[in-house]
Amino acid sequence: MAFTHPEYLVETGWLADHLDDPNVRILDVTAMLTRDLANRAREECFDQGHIPGSVFFDVPSGQGVLSDPDAALPWMWPSPSRFEAVMGEAGVANDTRVVIVARTPREGLDSGTMWCTRAWWTMHHMGVDCAILRGGLEKWEAEGRPMSTEATTPAATTFTAGRGWESARATKADVLGAVESGGACVIDALPESSFDGTDPGYGPRGGHITGATNLPFRSLVDGETANFPDAEELRARLAASRLLDQDRVITYCGGAIAATVDGFVLALFGHPNVAVYDGSLMEWSADESLPMT
Repeated sequence: MAFTHPEYLVETGWLADHLDDPNVRILDVTAMLTRDLANRAREECFDQGHIPGSVFFDVPSGQGVLSDPDAALPWMWPSPSRFEAVMGEAGVANDTRVVIVARTPREGLDSGTMWCTRAWWTMHHMGVDCAILRGGLEKWEAEGRPMSTEATTPAATTFTAGRGWESARATKADVLGAVESGGACVIDALPESSFDGTDPGYGPRGGHITGATNLPFRSLVDGETANFPDAEELRARLAASRLLDQDRVITYCGGAIAATVDGFVLALFGHPNVAVYDGSLMEWSADESLPMT
């Protein structure tokens, strides 16, 4: 059994063979977040060692490169014009092959997996030819592959965003419509302890969106950083939820980051209709009129 889209993942051996390829750009999205959502990963991780030629790409901070800086909540989807400018500054053109990498210095909001998939989810649906390094920097280093402390400053490029990205992003109205009509399967990607309200929620109210099904993102990976199992094993892990049989899926979490792991896995198997709820529980739980359980 194979993935429908194996090109969404790359192996360490492939990347090692393409380090000098001018059409390949490596973007490091490692997170080391503070309480105010500033990202310390450049100084504390990236500058201490990274894959040669990598560019530090600050997706994780609250006003990160793939977020709307004017939004009331962190990590909201960027406008196409902002996205195009960010890609150009990172040296990504429309014919560039982007490899997204990360490490996991700590658990929680620093998970390398979910920042890789968040970057992939936005870039892929905006028209970037991108893939995630399977196993992340942990696997790269464990294999004894080269590391560098030298900074890379890419030459600026021009990038033109693709169309149709709106279908990858769900709004509060979309989710409410799915809850009321059953028109989509709503998936909570957070741990069970968050889903059942045992742990504090991501806003004023704990628990989950009424009618949602729990599929924790960590159940879909082995290890901390993008170490996805093979297709047969991953399909088996999805079997109980029957997500591949659903016509439409909307995933959510606390802030639309972990939710992209579930979305990415469905994309690997070619599911044609998956969206990530942009505001997730940060937005939903703050609105007392919206149903939570």
